Amino acid sequence: MDRATTSELPIFAAHDDDPKALADEILKCLTYRVGKDASVATPYDWLAASIKVVRDRIIERWIASTKEAYAQKRKRVYYLSMEFLIGRLMRDAFSNLGLMQQMRDALKLLDVEIDVIAGLEPDAALGNGGLGRLAACFMESMASVDLPAHGYGIRYVHGLFRQEIQDGWQVELPETWLDHGNPWEFERRERSVEIGFGGTVESITSKDGRLERHVWRPQERVLAVAYDTPVVGWRGRRVNTLRLWSAMAVDPILLAAFNAGDHIGALREANQAASLTRVLYPADSHQAGQELRLRQEYFFTAASLQDIVQRHLSQYGDLLTLPDKAAIHLNDTHPAVAIAELMRLLMDVHGIDFDTAWGITKRTFAYTNHTLLPEALESWPVPVFERLLPRHMQIVYAINAQVLLEARSRQIFDLEQIRRISLIHEDGDRRVRMGNLAFVGSHSINGVSGLHTDLMKQTVFSDLNRLYPGRINNKTNGITPRRWLMQCNPGLTALAREAIGDRFLDDTDALKELNRFASDAAFRDRFAAVKRANKQKLADLVAERLGLRIDPSALFDVQIKRIHEYKRQLLNIIEAVALYDQIRSHPEKDWLPRVKFLAGKAAPSYHNAKLIIKLANDVARVINRDPAVRGLLKIVFVPNYSVSVAEIMVPAADLSEQISTAGMEASGTGNMKFALNGAITIGTLDGANVEISECVGEDNIVIFGLKAHEVEETRRKGYVPRAIIESSPELGQALHAISSGVFSPDDPGRYRALVDALHETDWFMVAADFDAYADAQRRVDEIWRNAPDWYAKAIRNTANVGWFSSDRTIREYDRDIWHAGL
Repeated sequence: MDRATTSELPIFAAHDDDPKALADEILKCLTYRVGKDASVATPYDWLAASIKVVRDRIIERWIASTKEAYAQKRKRVYYLSMEFLIGRLMRDAFSNLGLMQQMRDALKLLDVEIDVIAGLEPDAALGNGGLGRLAACFMESMASVDLPAHGYGIRYVHGLFRQEIQDGWQVELPETWLDHGNPWEFERRERSVEIGFGGTVESITSKDGRLERHVWRPQERVLAVAYDTPVVGWRGRRVNTLRLWSAMAVDPILLAAFNAGDHIGALREANQAASLTRVLYPADSHQAGQELRLRQEYFFTAASLQDIVQRHLSQYGDLLTLPDKAAIHLNDTHPAVAIAELMRLLMDVHGIDFDTAWGITKRTFAYTNHTLLPEALESWPVPVFERLLPRHMQIVYAINAQVLLEARSRQIFDLEQIRRISLIHEDGDRRVRMGNLAFVGSHSINGVSGLHTDLMKQTVFSDLNRLYPGRINNKTNGITPRRWLMQCNPGLTALAREAIGDRFLDDTDALKELNRFASDAAFRDRFAAVKRANKQKLADLVAERLGLRIDPSALFDVQIKRIHEYKRQLLNIIEAVALYDQIRSHPEKDWLPRVKFLAGKAAPSYHNAKLIIKLANDVARVINRDPAVRGLLKIVFVPNYSVSVAEIMVPAADLSEQISTAGMEASGTGNMKFALNGAITIGTLDGANVEISECVGEDNIVIFGLKAHEVEETRRKGYVPRAIIESSPELGQALHAISSGVFSPDDPGRYRALVDALHETDWFMVAADFDAYADAQRRVDEIWRNAPDWYAKAIRNTANVGWFSSDRTIREYDRDIWHAGL
């Protein structure tokens, strides 16, 4: 039977998408579903009414997509992730359904500007950075390429945090994205499931003393309540489901305690349950924070697996066929406890023996590793894990025994290698290694760039790769071109459509046709005009939020990332201080106007990252006010970085800063977004920078610094950063200025420890790469001086990065890992 696409399936109601008819529908929705008359409606009311009118059309596609998957008995992909940084959804949905212009015109008939109400939609606070944004791109692409999929995560009430900058310091405040409700979500109370913690495990034996099964009797139970958000694919081809779990107490109030006068204690269970879904990544520098993190991870994975198993049983009747009809994908190590949970469900609930359950589990799961940093490869203290999840601890030990016996039987591993393979870290405090659990319990383990995948095989998973050769494969990340070109950069999209037609809207590889316009002076001028308009938009944002005026004719040099020492915002800031010194010392030189933008959040307990934010703001305060600079250099730290902020900053960037220590950035996706929007990359050969360089050509990217193998070799030989600093006058002078209090006169010693660490250890090779980075920035200056050459390179960047579409990535996942039949 041929599989129909959802675009061919019938819909359940007829809609007139003429602007006048849409305007009438919006008014009716405002009256009967929002409960407001147009004369008193607030902008939030118009936002809700507009969303609900289009949501009705989405629901029809959603139901049709679900029916088609059931009717065709299609294999589904289940994507488990702690983060889904979906951003605002209105433009995404309107654009993917082809209704953006019609809705714009309809609202204009009602004297409502779509851009005004679109700006009121909150960013869903469901993620932190690249991990969550990748998950969001993947969900949109799975729908766009017609792949039945569910995303599973947590419905965080406050998410990460809202970042404010007070006196240059990051201050964390609660994110309140749900204050006005969420018109995109549907509560599915009937899909609630119970999740247990703690308690005891009982062994059930037969009359002849044989062990029959284990029964886990949790001490504590909470309810996981499902909230579904539709994810609309390009041209409405398919609508998939993002199911997020919210926690509530089984008994919302302990009535006996309340009636006894303990009014606060009566709500203890409700408050404890609510804490599970309050905040993304609670600080884990203390045991309470670690325990909450583990509770969160088990809560959403257990709820998701119960949901997946129930759906499979309702359609197919038994779990032996689960790997044939379900592909469960772990987005990093956070959901790795799902391996043990599926084993528990198969064995304890459905009576399947260990060996059969283990085979089903391995064939069902796949795992994406996103980092080689040890602190990000989660591990949990055995006492904490065993107290919260006693049955799962037993299962982990059983899996570990099988794996270690298999390793020993190969007779190719020494004792130390077997210790590294073990799921239990034995040195010091015993800990459960979640990365190892995810590896052994999955049939596929992938990296997210060619370099990262190679390093995985050589470093963190080298022994497991020898034990299970062939499991590791590469799937270079991608981004959805709908949000990161068509929606955030309509000017460039329109220019490309006029030049090469519309084929690239469905196949981004067609952007290659823009290469022939790189030498067209008229096209370069129009490309530059689009960029200038985008820069003006960013300049307006900075003026509004920070009261700082910047010149859009300056080079916009942008680094927007999570603040972390390996991403080396510090290198960028030190180079800015060195450039500041040069401009003041040599005013006779022909310096080019440059604005350095930084944005990103630091983890609340990450002292050095927060200190780097303070340094950026201190340096900005001094440089931006110094008349000797003559406006040639400005530093801007944009607070509360989000998807919506990125949608303004990415199209405005001339220069994309991708300067992580080589070998430490798994892939990056910001580098792809910037290049697609016509920014030139300055970066190390790290992560996907390697593949970007191959795609755009070495002449159209600025690469500097040590390569990954050179970083390791430098450390192995005994790196002495002090000697390098002493041999580099620019670096030495800049560091002296920072450490002596030039930028912190209120506290001259504020940055002394930060600078001392560069002299003594410099693990992230800031000093080692400084001179190369400064030289690369001067090469950037020379390219910028030649505007035709600059924009020719920028056009070639846009033209040659279509391969980094997340549609391509998803097709590769399905071809090599999921086998869901695209």
